[in-house]
Amino acid sequence: MSQNTRFVIRAGQAIRGTTTVPGDKSISHRSVMFASLANGVSHVRNWLAAGDTEATLQSVRTLGVNIQRHDTNTLTIHGGNYQAPSVPLDFVNAGTGIRLMSGVMVGQPFPSILDGSAQLRRRPMKRVTKPLGMMGAKITDTNGCAPLHIEPAELVGIQYDMPEASGQVKSAVLLAGLFAKGETVVIQPGPARDHTELMLRSMGADLTVDGNVTTVKAGGVLQPFNITVPGDFSSAAFLMVAASIVPDSELLLQGINLNPTRTGLLEVLQAMNASITVTETGTEAGEPIGDLLIKTADLRGVEVGGEMVVRMIDEFPVMMVAALCASGRTVVRDAQELRVKETDRLAVMTAELTKMGAKIEETADGFIIEGRQQLHGATVDGHDDHRIAMSMTVASLVAQGTTTVLDAKCAGDSFPGFGDLMSKIGADLAQEVEG
Repeated sequence: MSQNTRFVIRAGQAIRGTTTVPGDKSISHRSVMFASLANGVSHVRNWLAAGDTEATLQSVRTLGVNIQRHDTNTLTIHGGNYQAPSVPLDFVNAGTGIRLMSGVMVGQPFPSILDGSAQLRRRPMKRVTKPLGMMGAKITDTNGCAPLHIEPAELVGIQYDMPEASGQVKSAVLLAGLFAKGETVVIQPGPARDHTELMLRSMGADLTVDGNVTTVKAGGVLQPFNITVPGDFSSAAFLMVAASIVPDSELLLQGINLNPTRTGLLEVLQAMNASITVTETGTEAGEPIGDLLIKTADLRGVEVGGEMVVRMIDEFPVMMVAALCASGRTVVRDAQELRVKETDRLAVMTAELTKMGAKIEETADGFIIEGRQQLHGATVDGHDDHRIAMSMTVASLVAQGTTTVLDAKCAGDSFPGFGDLMSKIGADLAQEVEG
């Protein structure tokens, strides 16, 4: 995408066709990090070449790791040879990158600084630095945020009872556990993403999972891998909602990651009476994959809270759009985590959708929407948040008239080519250079 891009969308066209989505962002982050720790050469296909993952790749390269790119999405990673960095590791906007790599870097025999953009510097890091400090890590944050200054330290395993379920926090502690004396035990209060456990076990780590209890021991040698990254469910989510709400739509998405810790939106949409047929096709990188056939449906309001929130935390912005198109009341609670993402997504989505005529009751930990509501075209803003920009694009598909989404370039942080793909499957979408 160009440096500053806006989308201009005219509603009225059905969403139809067969397509794939880019590789899973969470697995792409981890594939680069974990392969860099392995004893040997790993191969990764369908790697997501997006803003956030590119930042993680560059940070690993800053540590002296040799990463060859055969094309945009195919990598060969020569692991096991970290060198002390001469500059800070710059994760730009990648919250997953900085939080997970903090667990790796506290176990290294040299100092490091982990930093990022002004946006990333606003995101909370105490949730990670606190348990790492309990393990003996010498890590200094900056008013609870990045930059993180790390000094070499002897780590000891701990039992950490997580106050709330978080795949990022769990991963950081488990990764530090690879360098800690004894065993590290993480107890989570409910389900959270398990990509780290699946990948580390496939690499031969001494890691066991018993319900919500995960235990890892140091000392094992991580083996390299050869994987194809499955399609990202969070990217598929925008297309799923679009095909569900735009009249006369029928869309087949192929090769999507169906890890149950990620598919909360699928279950919520089905509870809303969405027409989605799931066909499982196998596994890849330890993850279940399959195809999704979505057809237009008359959606109904639903209530969402509790453990389901963790399983769809990235999908609430676009779920808000689905709720506006559903009959009846939709209530979301326990989603306060949305306030500390790239933006305060509850506040920003409410404000931007209000520009299109939406009536949304924002609450401290969620929202209430009375449907069905008719949106109208407006000029809205992506706020340098990829999920905001893409969600507003989906909302534009059912708005009367023309909508302009400013700052749409950030869609490339997780979904490179989003605008092109939307046009391919029927959206009347033009991409223009801003300014």
